[in-house]
Amino acid sequence: MKSLIIKFNSILFKTLLIFNTFFLNFFVSFKRLLPMNWKRLNKNYLLALISNHIIYYPTPITLTYAWSFGALAGICLIIQMLSGIFLAMHYTPHIDLAFSSVEYIMRDVPNGWFLRYVHANGASMFFIVVYFHIFRGLYYGSYMTPRELLWCSGVVLFVLMMGTAFTGYVLPWGQMSFWGATVITSMVTVIPIVGQPIVEWLWGGYTVNNPTLHRFFSVHFCLPFIIAGLTLIHLALLHKVGSNNPIGSDTGVDDIPFYPYFFSKDLFAFFCFMFFFSIFVFYFPNVLNHPDNCIPADPYKTPAHVVPEWYFLPFYAILRSIPHKAGGISAMGGSILVLFFIPFIYSSEVRNTTYRPLFKIFYWILVSDFVFLIWLGQKPVEDTYTKAGQIATLYYFLFFAIGIPFIGKIESKLVTYKY
Repeated sequence: MKSLIIKFNSILFKTLLIFNTFFLNFFVSFKRLLPMNWKRLNKNYLLALISNHIIYYPTPITLTYAWSFGALAGICLIIQMLSGIFLAMHYTPHIDLAFSSVEYIMRDVPNGWFLRYVHANGASMFFIVVYFHIFRGLYYGSYMTPRELLWCSGVVLFVLMMGTAFTGYVLPWGQMSFWGATVITSMVTVIPIVGQPIVEWLWGGYTVNNPTLHRFFSVHFCLPFIIAGLTLIHLALLHKVGSNNPIGSDTGVDDIPFYPYFFSKDLFAFFCFMFFFSIFVFYFPNVLNHPDNCIPADPYKTPAHVVPEWYFLPFYAILRSIPHKAGGISAMGGSILVLFFIPFIYSSEVRNTTYRPLFKIFYWILVSDFVFLIWLGQKPVEDTYTKAGQIATLYYFLFFAIGIPFIGKIESKLVTYKY
């Protein structure tokens, strides 16, 4: 009996020793992975990349939640890509089956309604986040030296986003999908000589038909991957010159590591965003969509009022405010392309609009003007709305053509003025 007890104690001791050794090695290995010890792992290229560009990325301490919109835009892109891939597994790009396949996803695919509402409302959330991101950049002078290329890469991403959203809007093949595709693609005909052949090439025939839907589906599926690649370039340019900040200083004396300070800040912004997003997905899934798109496409019946999605309405209002077809299309395109020129025409020596009392007035009028254009874009074509659109369009272009180049010079003169 005594020998059995000794043998049992021996086995128990060896077992405890093995477990103790295992847990000791586990905690030592875990400790090595803690952020404060990640410098030891910098010999590994991938871990060094993560360490330098995420963990220890020097971030100005003064950044506010306005800077979280960039991270939220990246999260929106991931959500759209994942939900889109799963939707593509059940969608059929054929004019006779596209609308029915969307209804099949909604009714018969397990949790298909959730995937579709996440993708449809995710597009709106994406544009909300990006518009806030753009206006934040305008307010804090994120287009100024040395961030010219960073700003221009962001504008390229915005243009690609619009292309992705437009091609995706056609895919459900409802009334607004069909007539929206017809109206927007017909604009290419304003190009002299080659306009009509280009439209016929886009359509795959003489009208919007089955080849058009196939091509739009292919483009819509591929563009997000191009956007993801350009996003990496956008981030590389950002990390090369560093983040802008509210006080407009690039000295770096007040920089702190991104993790854990701004990681936790972006995490809180993410949960707030998901709460806002989920309200639309679960309670108001169709409030941002046009009801006419719940009707199957009918090429013989034009809707009473053809309008794009809400995030295109400002540019659509600019298009409609000019009665000449070519002039309206040029103005609509110019309203986006003008963003490319901002880094090269500004004249201010101060970045933050908070410290520019004169420019601040014009900036907030621009924000109001943009919201007003969204409201005008959904209104019917009447003289009152057309006149209002012309005034709003005029101010939009004057802000970029005159406000950005000259207000900075006026402010500089006022600062150095001697009584």
